[in-house]
Formats: sequence, C-alpha cells, structure tokens
Amino acid sequence: MEKKTQKTQKARVIHNILITQPRPDSDKSPYFDLERKYGVKLTFQPFIRIEGVPSKEFRKQKIDIAQYTAVIFTSRHSIDHFFRTCEEMRITVSQETKYFCITEAVALYLQKFILYRKRKVFYGADGTNKSMFDVIAKHKSNERFLYPCSENQDNEITGWLRSNLCEFATPILYKAVSNDIKTLLANGNFDIICFFTPGSVKSLFENIPKFKQGDLLIGAFGGNTFRAVEEAGLTLQIKAPEPQVPSMSAALDRFLAGPKK
Repeated sequence: MEKKTQKTQKARVIHNILITQPRPDSDKSPYFDLERKYGVKLTFQPFIRIEGVPSKEFRKQKIDIAQYTAVIFTSRHSIDHFFRTCEEMRITVSQETKYFCITEAVALYLQKFILYRKRKVFYGADGTNKSMFDVIAKHKSNERFLYPCSENQDNEITGWLRSNLCEFATPILYKAVSNDIKTLLANGNFDIICFFTPGSVKSLFENIPKFKQGDLLIGAFGGNTFRAVEEAGLTLQIKAPEPQVPSMSAALDRFLAGPKK
C-alpha cells in the first residue's frame, strides 16, 4: 500500500484538500501550516452534524450512569453529550470517577466540565486504541466502564473490554445526521478528502449514491473510519493515527512531503 501511495503522490500535484470537520478556531492550527508549507488550499466542511439523544429516549436503554466507576471517551462529542445527559437527568457524577481518553486533547477538554486536577484522568500515548487499552489495563480491576458513543460504536473498544472480562455498558447518547454536501462536491475539484468518522463516509454516499473515487485520494482517522472507507469500496491512501503520526494534519504533512530520499 505504501508503494502505491508514494507512486500516486509523485504522479500528481495536490492543490485542494477537503477536511470533513469544522474550520479550526485558532489560526495556529497545524492545518494552516500545511497551506503555507505546501501551497495547498484546505476547505473545511463537516459531512455530518451531531444530534443528542433526548433523555427520554436514553431512559429506554435502562443504563444507570451512577452505577459506573469509569468512563471511556473517544471524542469531544462523547464528553459533551455525556455531561448533557447527566445534567438533564440530574445525575451527580462521583468525584471518584476515572476517565480514560483516546488522546491528551480529548482529556484536556474535560476541563470544561470537571475540576481536572481533582479527578482521575488518563489518556493514551499516541492516539491509538492500543495505547488507551494499555492505560486502562493498569486500572481495570474493580472498575465498571461506561463507553458513551453514537450508533457507530468502536467495535475494537467493546471487543477489548469483553475479552478482558470488563463490566461495561455502551450508552448511545448522540447520533450522526448527514449534511447536504452535494454542491460542495460538485464544484470543489478536490484532490484529497479526509474522513474522521464512519458517519462522514455514510454521508458521502447518502448525498451521492453512485459516487466513484476515480483519482481522488482518501484519508481517514481511526480504525472504525478505516473500515468504513474500505467497506464502501474506496481505496485508502492516508491513515492516522499511526506511529509518529498522531493526527490527520501530521499524516497529511508526511504524505505531502513525499517519500524520503
């Protein structure tokens, strides 16, 4: 796959890249460094929007949040909707609750909701599920885990919890709804599209059912998104996270730099 990627990259010049996420708030985002460094244009447009599951609907899942001692977070969305649900249902989260996060950035986002220094917060070293599992394994004894998610839960995480005999529940607290991106794709003339969730891949085909990849290059973040891209019949050229490439911006940097001489 690596040889094919390098050959494809060498044969063409990259001009336009579509990032299927909101535009960063800060001008210091590494994405903007890519524009300056390589002379490319980045367009930011979410393919999906996140809608919370109402507390009335959540109650049907019959999960008592207060009975769990640890929470696994893989995104800011999961944090937002976990605490939203707790507030709506007037659930007090214990100060002894442990939080296991996929990345340091996700862990730091917890500061919006908790007194970070007084809580027990852990995160993986490189943004991969494996590194998060390594941290969870050190603390899993006598813990009951919540893994808040959408309908597209990460089966690798639930599989690991199950195989390690962990007691856990997967409350579905939010769902992905497709945005209308037909005009954007028709007029964008993109060389690369980067996906971050399976829902974004689904949105692509809901908007354009007969979509053909052609010369378009595809990037994806996370194992579930890798699988969604491949199951959709698309060829994946850019992956993150990987060793030394913890983010999509880092993966694009490596890709645009070309093969090392």
